[in-house]
Amino acid sequence: MGTGAPVLAGSFAELVERAAALARRPARTVLGITGSPGAGKSTLAAALLDALGPEAVGHVPMDGFHLADVALRRLGRLAAKGAPDTFDAGGYLALLRRLRDPAEGVVYAPAFERDLEQPLAGAIAVAPTARLVLTEGNYLLLPDGLWPRVRAELDEVWFCAPDPDVRTSRLVARHVEFGKAPEAAAAWVRAVDVPNADAVERTRDRADVLVPGPVLDAAQDRLASA
Repeated sequence: MGTGAPVLAGSFAELVERAAALARRPARTVLGITGSPGAGKSTLAAALLDALGPEAVGHVPMDGFHLADVALRRLGRLAAKGAPDTFDAGGYLALLRRLRDPAEGVVYAPAFERDLEQPLAGAIAVAPTARLVLTEGNYLLLPDGLWPRVRAELDEVWFCAPDPDVRTSRLVARHVEFGKAPEAAAAWVRAVDVPNADAVERTRDRADVLVPGPVLDAAQDRLASA
């Protein structure tokens, strides 16, 4: 866990070696990848998985712990979907603890089905052979609620920090891709994603590693050429 200013990543290769070093530790390690919505967390995780190989690395996104729409309607929070309180933080914490328990065998985790915009239980299997587990989410470094306990289960946390304009355009494009009209997508980003992003941005100094835009671009280029 970081105690000073984050280390600034200089290249994607540097990140691959740092992750490989975590995977070589005697016990399983869990690497958190965080950043604001649209920052490139999933892309970085996928590029690391491609570089290190799926045999020794697992990948468990926090998005699988979105509360389902039926629960959000009951809570009156459907319009705020994606805010910190619209996730099952306790369930996520319990999963991280299972992943760190050497007595566990295969650990099953939920995924988030973007076509349905709903969580899907038991969709991800993490085998006992995975020495490193990548987990990504917006709120891994928040200082309140259950999030500090989540942070305590992570060996390192890397913060994705692209150019803010790039991040916003990615967000709008993502919402359009999954069914929103362009105007509705832009409105959702302004009303929901931007406030959430502001909260996440305030946590960047708690990270172990800061991953700037050019390094995130290199990760994306690796995936494109794979």
